[in-house]
Amino acid sequence: MRIPRTALALAAAGLLATTLAACGSTEPEAMPAVEVSGGQSKPGSVLDEPKDKPDLVLTDTKGKPYELRRATAGQPTLLFFGYTHCPDICPTTMSDLALAKQKLPAADRAKLRVVFVTTDPEHDTPRQLGAWLAAQDKDFIGLTGDFATIQAAARSVGVYVEKAVTDKDGTVTADHGAQVIAFSPKDDKAHVIYTTGATAEDYAKDLPVIIRGGTP
Repeated sequence: MRIPRTALALAAAGLLATTLAACGSTEPEAMPAVEVSGGQSKPGSVLDEPKDKPDLVLTDTKGKPYELRRATAGQPTLLFFGYTHCPDICPTTMSDLALAKQKLPAADRAKLRVVFVTTDPEHDTPRQLGAWLAAQDKDFIGLTGDFATIQAAARSVGVYVEKAVTDKDGTVTADHGAQVIAFSPKDDKAHVIYTTGATAEDYAKDLPVIIRGGTP
C-alpha cells in the first residue's frame, strides 16, 4: 500500500498530521482544513468546530434508498468511507469497530449506528457490500451509489476520496480517507474523529461516552 500525503489538516499540538491513509498512489488535491483541539494525546481528536452530518441519500445493502440524516437522527453514529477490495485499512478499521461494539451493553449496541460508505460504487454493489460487512457485524450499515455524491459527502466532513482504479492485473486500488467520524446523538454533529492509530480498545473505551452524547 502506498500512502499519499494527507489532505486533512489536523492542528493538534501545532503540527500537520499525515493521517489520511489510502490504498493507492494519487496525490490528493487541497481540502478544507478541519481543526482539532491542540495538545491532545488521545486516539480521538476533538474538533474545534463540529461538522454537520452529510446530507446524503444512497442505496443500502438491501437495495433500498437510505437517507443518512433522517435514518440516524438522534443516534450515536460512526461514519467511515472505504471500499471492500481495500487490503488493509478498511477491514482492520471495521473489525476494530465490531470488536469494540461487542463489548458494549446490549442497550448501547442497539443505539449505535456504524455506517460504511463505499468509495468504489462501481464494484461494491449492495449485495457485495452487504456480504462483506456481515462478516464483521450484521448490523453495520453499508451504502453505495453515485460516486460524485459520495465524494461530495466525504469532502463535506473533510475526508479525501478519489475514484477507484483497476490495475492490469485486476487489483482495485483507491485513495481514501481513513478517519472514523463520530456524530453525537444530541445534535447530530461530528465532535470527534479517529485516525488509523485508534485500536479496538480505544473505541471500546470511548464509545460509551459518545453514545451518551459526551466527548471522550
